[in-house]
Amino acid sequence: MSSSPSSSDYKEEFGNTSASIQGGAEVNVIQNGSTEYIGEIGENGGAITYQDASGAPVEGHSPLGYEVSYFTVIFLTVNMMIGTGIFSTPASMLKNCGSVGLALFYWVIGYILTACGQSVYFELASYFPSRSGGEVVYLEQAYSRPKYFFPVTFAMQSVVLSFSSSNAIVMANYIFKMTDYKPSGMETKGVALGCWTLACLAIIVNTRFSLILSNTLGVIKLLTLVFISITGFVILGGHTKIANPTANFHNAFEGTDSTGAYELANALVNITFSYGGFNNAFNVINEVKNPIRTIKRTAPVALTIVAILYMTTNIAFFAAIPKKDILTSTQVTASLFFERLFGKKAAKGLTILPVLSAFGNILASMIGASRMVREVGRQGVLPFPEFWVSTRPFGTPLGPVAFKWAMTTIMILAPPAGDAFSFIVALQNYPDSVFVSLMTFGVFLIRRQRKRLGLGRSEFKAWDVAIILYLLSKIMLLVMPWVPPVGGIYAGSFSFFYATATLTGLGIIALCGIYYYFWIFALPKWGNYQIRQTVIELPGGAVSHKIVKVKNEDVAEWDASHDPSGRSFLTGTEGALASPDTGDRVNYNDEEKV
Repeated sequence: MSSSPSSSDYKEEFGNTSASIQGGAEVNVIQNGSTEYIGEIGENGGAITYQDASGAPVEGHSPLGYEVSYFTVIFLTVNMMIGTGIFSTPASMLKNCGSVGLALFYWVIGYILTACGQSVYFELASYFPSRSGGEVVYLEQAYSRPKYFFPVTFAMQSVVLSFSSSNAIVMANYIFKMTDYKPSGMETKGVALGCWTLACLAIIVNTRFSLILSNTLGVIKLLTLVFISITGFVILGGHTKIANPTANFHNAFEGTDSTGAYELANALVNITFSYGGFNNAFNVINEVKNPIRTIKRTAPVALTIVAILYMTTNIAFFAAIPKKDILTSTQVTASLFFERLFGKKAAKGLTILPVLSAFGNILASMIGASRMVREVGRQGVLPFPEFWVSTRPFGTPLGPVAFKWAMTTIMILAPPAGDAFSFIVALQNYPDSVFVSLMTFGVFLIRRQRKRLGLGRSEFKAWDVAIILYLLSKIMLLVMPWVPPVGGIYAGSFSFFYATATLTGLGIIALCGIYYYFWIFALPKWGNYQIRQTVIELPGGAVSHKIVKVKNEDVAEWDASHDPSGRSFLTGTEGALASPDTGDRVNYNDEEKV
């Protein structure tokens, strides 16, 4: 693999020089019609990041450090993918598929679709190797026009729906399953809040500590599934008290014909969510040394390990538990498995394993989410960018974590159990599916942009068929919520109209569009000013855009004294910025732009 190109390589290839600007940075500017692209290099060893000038500036040196190693990439992925779903999903999969054989086959389908999705993220990350935040960046760059529209829309959606209450509630429920105590609703919420607060504190106090803790919980999680898998093979060998352990595998596809298209589509939705989180490592990519090479070697390994353990864990459950018991039991499948093997008392004690798995999932998801929210803040479209971007006093993303803690705390304590809780979970999923679908299609748009700029291939290119398969799986997630449940329009996850959450999610996106129109067009017209961006540098090394208002009479002067990304030129310094396509040269100095 060739080494990453440097700024001097760029100048030698395209025959241009860089402007010396605010902060002493060197920035390459490529003109493509009315659009300007910036080329910047990070210190993580990645290739030059070429992006639309409206995108958040590259942080040359990551203020969050470079603590994300090969090992950490694997377990950020593993921890995010394996939560508590694998301990309960097998039952719902069996109900939807109708047979053991088809249920197992669906896990293979999920692996293939997830591998396709992983290739999409690989290609997108290879274009922007020094930008953390995952889909925040990829949407920003794929849909850079109208200017700021997608950053504003995604930012508002991220703020409004910035909570993770469901994970914390699930963990609290598992904790109480270890005891004979039946908690009240508020007691469950109190324990959930304590779990959530503990995870947030770990991330705020020290980045290295939070990553080590995540890795440790990831190891425990893998060992848990390995333990269940090995136990399953012991059962199949006839070395336990389980009678006729292969019964579920005789006529394994019996019952498949009893299911319809709705149930099979639901099964695919469940599988998609079970593999969700495979993209978590891309949220911290600017904290990874040699990011593309590192993630290409480790993320597929993590995905494959998880897929194999998903399969073997399901086989273990089907070996230990009769099909009819899985379908009719109100217990979590894993609890039923432990109970049949070790008795009720031991099963309660072993519930600590799903508890630790749930906490690992909360921690890993919060690590990734804090980087996403921070990157949204670095785009400059949220008020008070210093709050979102600063890494002081601990060198951690304090603002994003504190905000998510507050939002999640409200969502844990305020909504009553039942319909309201189910509604909130559904409400989060639909806008996310919209954005991921657009991001996936955006791969083709970014390819076209780079071709026009003459930038050549990046370090990774996904197969077109993989992109299309992944896009189709995401489109299915957009269509499925509109399909009425079998029992009618009031037989969904809540007692009111089944598509209420979907409509509300679309409504939130529409409100974001209305906000964008007033912020970018209506208010500037009424206020006699224009929107511009500037680059701010904060103590601790954080770098961000900040949106500012420039009076109409001052716009020409502003544009003459700032580069396209918003950095101000150094006084008395002249630089030459060239287009590799045309060779046209634009000269800058502190007096004019020609």
